[in-house]
Amino acid sequence: MANLLASIVESSDDGIVSKNLDGIITSWNKAAERIFGYSATEAIGQPITLVIPQDRLSEEREILTRIRRGERIDHFETVRRRRDGSSIIVSLTVSPVKDAHGNIVGASKIARDITQQKRTQEQISILAREAEHRSKNILSNVQAIINLSQSDTSEGLKEVISGRIQAMANVHSLFVETRWIGAEVSAIAKQEFAPYLEESHQKRIVMEGLQTVLEPIAAQAIAVVLHELATNAIKYGALSNTRGRIELAWSRAEDGQLVLRWTELGGPRVKAPQRKGFGSRLIEGTINPLGGKVLFDWRAEGLVCEIAVPT
Repeated sequence: MANLLASIVESSDDGIVSKNLDGIITSWNKAAERIFGYSATEAIGQPITLVIPQDRLSEEREILTRIRRGERIDHFETVRRRRDGSSIIVSLTVSPVKDAHGNIVGASKIARDITQQKRTQEQISILAREAEHRSKNILSNVQAIINLSQSDTSEGLKEVISGRIQAMANVHSLFVETRWIGAEVSAIAKQEFAPYLEESHQKRIVMEGLQTVLEPIAAQAIAVVLHELATNAIKYGALSNTRGRIELAWSRAEDGQLVLRWTELGGPRVKAPQRKGFGSRLIEGTINPLGGKVLFDWRAEGLVCEIAVPT
C-alpha cells in the first residue's frame, strides 16, 4: 500500500510537497520539480519560503498557525516564485500530517499551477468588457442614425435607415480583418463605391490619399458619411448621369486630424439648398459629436464637401 501511495504521488500532475512544523521541506515530487523548477535534491531540507515571494511570507505564517490548530486549507489561490525568478499563480490545498499517535507533525501541500487558466479568464473578462463597449457604441450609433433619418413615406424611411446601417455593417467587416484596430480610409471608400469602381471603361471615382488607418469610432463615422454623400450623388448629383465623376482626397492636417475632401464634377448643375436637408444634418450629426467639422460648398458644377475629424 505504501508503494502504491508513493507511486500515485510521484505520477501526479499536481505538485505534492510535505514540510515539518518549522516550514522545512521534507518531500518534493516530480510535478513540484516541474512547477517550481527546483529538483528534489535542491528543495528538500530548505525552508518552504524558497518558493514564496517576499511580499507573501505572511501567508506562510498564517498557514503554519492554522495547521498547528489542525485546520485544513482548501483551494487557496496565491502567487509563488519559480527557480528562475518568474511568478506563477497556484491553487493550494494544505492539510495537517499526523504521526502514529495522532500528533500534528507537519503539513502536506498540493499545488496546482493555474497561471494559464487565470490568464485565460482575464483575457475572457477583457474581451467581454470590450464586447460590451463595442455593442453599446454600435447601438448608440444606430440610435443616432434612426433619430437623424426622415422620409416622406414609411418605405422611404425604411430604405434610408437600412442603407445607413448597412454602411456601418460593411465597415465592421473591416474591423474584423484588423482585429478591431480600425479600418483604412481607402478600404472604407471602396466598399461604398464598389459598383462604380468595377466600371473599367470609365473612371467615375478617383481616390487619392496616403494609407490612413482610422480607429473604429472615426471609421464608422466616415463610412456613414461616405454612404450619405454617395446616395445623394446617385439621386441628384454627379452619379445621377453618365458623365459625372467624383474626386475623393484625404490627408492628415498638422493637428493630426483627417481632412477628407469630396468633389463632384460633371453632374447636373447644382443650386444651393434654401435649408439643410436630412442628409446634411445626418453628416453634421455624425461628425460634430466627434469634435470634427463639416463644410458644404454647393458650387454650380457640383458639391464640394470638406470634412475634418479627429483620429
